[in-house]
Order: sequence, then C-alpha cells, then structure tokens
Amino acid sequence: MTLTRRAVGLRHLGAPPLGSSVRQTMAEVGRTAVCDPGALLPGGFWEAVGVWLERPQVANKRLCGARLEGRRSAVLPRAEAGGPRTSAGPQLGTAGRVPEESRGRRAAAAAPLLAGAPGQPGRAGVEEGDVPASELDSLWGDFSRSLCGNREMLVFLAGSRAGSRPEAQHELDVVLRTVILKSSPHRPLLAPTREMVVQDVLNGTVTFLPLEDDDEGNLKVKMSNVYQIQLSRCREEWFISVLIFCPERWHPDGIVYPKLTWLGEELLTKLARWSVESGKSGFKSTLSLISLLKYSRAYWALKEKYKDMVKVWPEVTDPEKFVYEDVAIATYLLILWEEERAERGVTAKQSFVDLGCGNGLLVHILSSEGHPGRGIDIRRRKIWDMYGPQTRLEEGAITPSDKTLFPDVDWLIGNHSDELTPWIPVIAARSSYNCRFFVLPCCFFDFVGKYQRRQSGKTQYREYLDFITEVGSTCGFHVEEDCLRIPSTKRVCLVGKSRTYPPSRELSLDEQRTRYINSRRGCPLGPPGREPAPASPQAAASSAHHPGGHRALHGAAGHAPEARASELWLPGFQPREKAQRTRNCAALPRDFVDQVVLQVAHLLLGGKQLTGSSPSGTLKTWNRGESLSLAEVASELDRETLQRLKRECGGLQTLLRNNHQVFEVLDGRVHIRDWREQKPPKKKQPEAKRKLVPEAFKTRVCWFFMHHPDGCALPSPCCPFAHGPGELRPSLTARTEERVS
Repeated sequence: MTLTRRAVGLRHLGAPPLGSSVRQTMAEVGRTAVCDPGALLPGGFWEAVGVWLERPQVANKRLCGARLEGRRSAVLPRAEAGGPRTSAGPQLGTAGRVPEESRGRRAAAAAPLLAGAPGQPGRAGVEEGDVPASELDSLWGDFSRSLCGNREMLVFLAGSRAGSRPEAQHELDVVLRTVILKSSPHRPLLAPTREMVVQDVLNGTVTFLPLEDDDEGNLKVKMSNVYQIQLSRCREEWFISVLIFCPERWHPDGIVYPKLTWLGEELLTKLARWSVESGKSGFKSTLSLISLLKYSRAYWALKEKYKDMVKVWPEVTDPEKFVYEDVAIATYLLILWEEERAERGVTAKQSFVDLGCGNGLLVHILSSEGHPGRGIDIRRRKIWDMYGPQTRLEEGAITPSDKTLFPDVDWLIGNHSDELTPWIPVIAARSSYNCRFFVLPCCFFDFVGKYQRRQSGKTQYREYLDFITEVGSTCGFHVEEDCLRIPSTKRVCLVGKSRTYPPSRELSLDEQRTRYINSRRGCPLGPPGREPAPASPQAAASSAHHPGGHRALHGAAGHAPEARASELWLPGFQPREKAQRTRNCAALPRDFVDQVVLQVAHLLLGGKQLTGSSPSGTLKTWNRGESLSLAEVASELDRETLQRLKRECGGLQTLLRNNHQVFEVLDGRVHIRDWREQKPPKKKQPEAKRKLVPEAFKTRVCWFFMHHPDGCALPSPCCPFAHGPGELRPSLTARTEERVS
C-alpha cells in the first residue's frame, strides 16, 4: 500500500453555481491519494467507514466505542419543494426506495454498515440514554424539512461532485449512533454523544451530524462540528478527503471532536490504510455481548479501586499487565452477570469457581464485589496471603472425573486455564443443568495433551477457538464469542449461558458428550452394532438426584483428591506439575553454554579464530560478521547438542537470546550484537530496573574483550562490561551476601 498526502490543512472548496456564501461553508482539512493494487476500492472504503462508525475507539483512544441505535433509508429534498420527500419505512432496503440500476451497488457498498443488528446483540432491554429507533424517523423528518431553507447544508450533504447539480435527488442510508466516551478518574461521568450519520453511496460520502436536545428535550441536529468523509476518483487515481461544514463552527472538545489536524492526518491516514487492507480478522467486535456504557464506567471505577495492587505485587510477573488485565476481565463478568440477572428477573448474585485461578486476583475482585466464589490452582502463589480470608483460594489439582463437579455453582471460569480449557464446558454441563461457563483460551490443549492442528486454512488460534466452541456446542450449550479489551493477543472469550435442550434430555446429551470426548483420542465406542455405553456407571444411578447425570463432589475442599483411573472421563489426562521446572536454558551447565556461544560466534565471524582480543578502539574497522538464519546455525551444530537444546523451551533460539551480550536475534536471523548501535529504550522502564542498570555496571567480563578477534567495539569507559579482571566490580548479590554474613 502506498499513501500520498496531497493536502493537509484548511482549504475552502468552491461550489460555483451557488455563490460566495456557499463557497465559505465547507473546507477540506485533509486529502490523501490511495494506491489500490488489489482493486479493493470502492468496497474497501466502505469497510473502513464501517470500522470508524461501529468501532471508533480503534482510531480515537479516548473513546470506549459506539452503539448503532437505528437505521433507515431516505432521500434528500428537492431545493424547490415545499417539503421533504422521505421514505415511509424505518428500515433500509424497503422495496421501491432505490432505483433498480443502483440497488446492487448500494447494497454491496452499504454492507459494512448493515452487518449485524443495531446496538449490542444479545442484550435485552434499553440502556440508559438509548434512543428508540422510531425517533429516527421524526429526527430525519425535522432535519430534511430544514434543508429546504439551508442550501449550503444541502450541497454539503450531496458532496462536492454534486455541487453543480443541487436539484438532483440522492438516496441515502441514515444511521443513528451513540458514541460512548472512555471514563477516567478525571472525567468519570461524561454523557454519551449522539450523532446522525448520513451515507450517500452513489456520491461516495458519509456525513456525521452531531445531535443535541432542544428546549423541550427533543433531539435536533447541531450545525457545528459537522464533518464528512469522501471518496473520489480522478484520472484513474483514488482520493479520500475529510471536509468540515462551517469551519468557524468547529469547536474541538479533545475527545469526540478533536482538532482539525487530527481529522486531516491521523484519522485520514487510518481510513486510507484500512480501505486497501484485504481480509477480515475473523473475530467479533470487542465487548459485543455487554453494554459498552456500563463497562466503561465500571472499568474505571474498578481500576481506581484496585490500582494499589500494582505497588505491592510480590510475584515476578509484570504487575501492570496482570492487574489491569484481571480488572478488565472482572469488569466484563460483572456486567455480563448484572445483565443476566436482569434478564432472569433475579437479584441474588451469581456464584462461581475459577479453575486454574493462578494469582487469584480475578477471584479476589469478584468476591470483593459481592459474588460468592473461590479459586482452585495446582500451586499456591505468594500473593494469596495478601487478599485476606474473604477471598477463598485452594491449592489442589483438578482431574476431570465424577469427583470434580460443582452442582451448586452458577458459573465456571477458565482464565488461561491451559489443559483444563476444553474440559470446562464438559464439567459445567455435567455439574448441573443451570451451570454456565466462561473461558478465555490461551495455550492450545486438547482433552489429553497438546492440541494438534487439522486445518491449514485457519490460524492456529482461530482453529482452537472453533474447537472449544465445538466442545461447548456438543455439550449442549449455546456458545457465544466475544473479544475482551485486555493487553493480550489472546483476548477472545467463549461464553455458554444457556442450553440447547430441555433437562429431560440430559442422559442422551451426556452419551453424546462421551462419544465426542472418546473420538478426540480415537477410543473405540464399543463392538460393532452396539450402542455406546453411557458416560459413566454413576450417570443413571445419580440422575434422579442430579440433573447432570453425574455424581457431584461433596466435602469442604470442593475439589477431588487424585481420581482413580477407572473414574477418569478420559484416561491419560495429566494436570500440570505442581513444581514448575525451569526450561529456559538457564539450568544448562555453564561450560556447555559457553561452548555453543563460541561455536555460533565462530560461524557468524566467518570462521575466524576466537583466541583473544586486540586493544579496544585501535582498529578502523570492527568485524561485525554475517547474518545467518536459525536453521543455518542449527545445521552446523552436532546432533547431541541439538537434542540437549530441544529439551529446553525455545531450544537454540532461547540460548542465543539469553546471551544477549553477544547475539541479537531478529526475525529468525542471528547477528553479532554491535554495542555501538545500542539505543536507549523508548518505553520508560520500571524503577526497579532503572536502579539495576548502574548496580550491574562492570560486574561481568566483556565477552568481546575476551574472545572477539578485534576486541570490544567500545572503549573501556563506555562499555558496561569489564575489560579484564582488573575492572570487575562485585555484583549486587555478592555484596548482599557479604553484608548478611
């Protein structure tokens, strides 16, 4: 893709037939030429407009999102008409509205705006601040009548190419949307902003009209902060422009309506890029199952409430990532459960069990917000002791069997639950008919062992999500997919809120689950000609007491001791080890690591002997060596060395990255690191890391001084490593041990 910026800044546009007054009512704030080698325009333009319409937060980080409240078709009035000609129906695509010759083009171009239902699918009721779709009719009627006396706005809506023929009618698509602002401690109660969006496919324009309440509380169109995105073509070249109506009436608020330079540069650049990007992500829009407005308000309240956890985080993991990620997941669940209570007409807060709860912060937040629940994990964490007795966290293994059921729990949670992820829909289905589940898949596990890819046409992540969805559907759940707003590449969650069958069919559904689980391991279903056996011998015996057909676990702990092999739902399942074995090459013998480092450096330096060093800074050129792929490096190592490295996570690449003083690994290629080119980090480092840098200065010998044929590329005062034993300083660990002794 190639973008060529033709104009940025305020440029008044003329409309010759209408006189100078009209010429001053519109201005172009940015214009970009777009190279379209894939022939994606004009359809790609409307895809980009759809992103800005439905997900404005992708471009404007101060927004939380948008809801589409209603849509309809309409036409612009004739300039001489006494009243407007508007369509009678509230929905787009009503028969008789669009000329036959343009209907196909309009339908194809409008598809991005019409995808899905307006608002948030899957939610019942009307949110605070919602506008009934029927009000869009009267809103458009009032506005179109006003256009008869406002030729300037009429020309602006028709687009610059229609300026010479204002009498021509235009078929329009009209959408009512609510823009939801991102809350924060500095602006916690900002009201949503409403807009009427007018799409003119034939002229390639989409116009955004802000709305406000009149003295009687009715919505009307504001004549300020009106802007338009336009697609045009000249001499086989495509252009995207941003125009504003009445520049003197543009009043930026820094949030919904930023400065004109942002519209003409940032937004325009993103629209141009999106317009020629082929392919869709294949994932749902973020937070599609819950209220954006409620989420925004609740998230910032919880973030403020639990922000101090970052300061006292005792684990070695990044506190900011884990704290704010769990706050976001908790917010999502709290809103999801709040709306579920409203749908069911109940007030009691849902109970939960978090399987594989890890640091337990999600359990702590949900419990602190009034939901009874607990978390179970194979290994206790240091931070558990900081939560207090109200947060129930238990150390133990979960092995899928009749002894690990939760009949009295409303929701099972699997937040990066690894090997338990595919089992959670099964456990929920067999625990009780009313048990639901929420999973956030991360690592790819099957019922036993790692998940094996079967479809090359999908990404591994997309294929795994489809697998977990299939598991949930086979277990009898309506499985819904949503995308969370968390700092992670794996942020798609799957929710099973309801069943596809009545309780009376529980036994037959459980037989279906058993057949499916066995099929994943190729287990025989029984002799030919026989029906498969029920899921377990306990199923029929306990079905009278438990709708799930399985015997639930009883006892104070709430999770089972090690299940016998005969009780397992699928033999071979292994929970993760309680003691995590270090497999990052750090446990390899030092002499073995040094030998591999010297061997790889020898290859990169073209076979030069690594026997010593020359005085630093005395050579005009310094041998930087060549670049080799990881495969090329591996081919030069003996089989025994490679086998030893394969037993470590990451293998050869991990060892080379660990030795970052010597090597740099970029895009699968290995280079000798040149310390003369080291740049300071762009991102501000944590305070603990900033303190560590001066403490570590000259505490290790410089590898280049000792082994590189040309010595170190840096003079001794500039090198963070010691040029010989005489410069060595004791490390922080050694000084601490000396003080203790």
